[in-house]
Amino acid sequence: MYRFLLTPRWWGINVFVLLAIPFCIFMGSWQLSRFEDRVQDHRDAGEQATAAKTDPARPLAELLPVDKKTSGKQTTATGRYGKQLLVPGRELDDKRGFYVLTLLRTDDGRALPVVRGWLPGAADPAKAPAAPTGEVTVTGALQASETPGSNGVPAAGGLPAGQTGAISSAALVNLVPYDVYDAWVTLAKADAGMKAVPAAAPADTGLDLKAFQNLGYTGEWFVFAGFVVFMWFRLIRREVEFAQDAELGLVESDDEGTPSDQESDGGDGDTAPADNTKVSASPTA
Repeated sequence: MYRFLLTPRWWGINVFVLLAIPFCIFMGSWQLSRFEDRVQDHRDAGEQATAAKTDPARPLAELLPVDKKTSGKQTTATGRYGKQLLVPGRELDDKRGFYVLTLLRTDDGRALPVVRGWLPGAADPAKAPAAPTGEVTVTGALQASETPGSNGVPAAGGLPAGQTGAISSAALVNLVPYDVYDAWVTLAKADAGMKAVPAAAPADTGLDLKAFQNLGYTGEWFVFAGFVVFMWFRLIRREVEFAQDAELGLVESDDEGTPSDQESDGGDGDTAPADNTKVSASPTA
């Protein structure tokens, strides 16, 4: 009954099934591990944010470059405030406003972008308080440079002079005549008249759409594996049914045990009907 499984055609089907099932399971497991990694990163980011509130501030040089482990850590830097810029289109407490960003010139000649606070409404230089003069020491949460178009950072350009869309060294280096750190700091305590901007979680550490896409892909790969098994058994069942029909003489089978294309009456399907006309013999003379 199952001799057809040894035919060349079924050898190909069987090999495909044996390769497809492990591949689908592997891909599903990999997508699941990606989702679990994102969940763990989310937990670590939460624990890191909680610990950062109580950990002592460390010098800026000890925390650079910024990565997932150092993002959000409290840091200190000393210098003199220089050029001030506004960052429009930023929300805080469900209200739209702007950041007041001031460049802190450090002893090594580079500038550290410092978000001194947030103000509601449209970006207006007249609303932003002037930065303190003289040498100052700032303390705040270390943040990585922003990328336009992600994490709520607007990607639109064409802003008025004195404004920037993203807090990043790539954007600021074109606005100031000195080198800029590839990082920025949001003050733990905002300057007078402004609200402090809370530190953002590191990139790719939240349960965002990408995380749930990984979970959805996990289900899809396991469904594919089940579908392959289902179709394999369905094809076998179909072949068995044809074999049973062939034994009963309902269909003809070829040499490999599969149903042939011809009908059970043989020929090419265009057989002529039998001639049932009786012919009587004529008497001979």
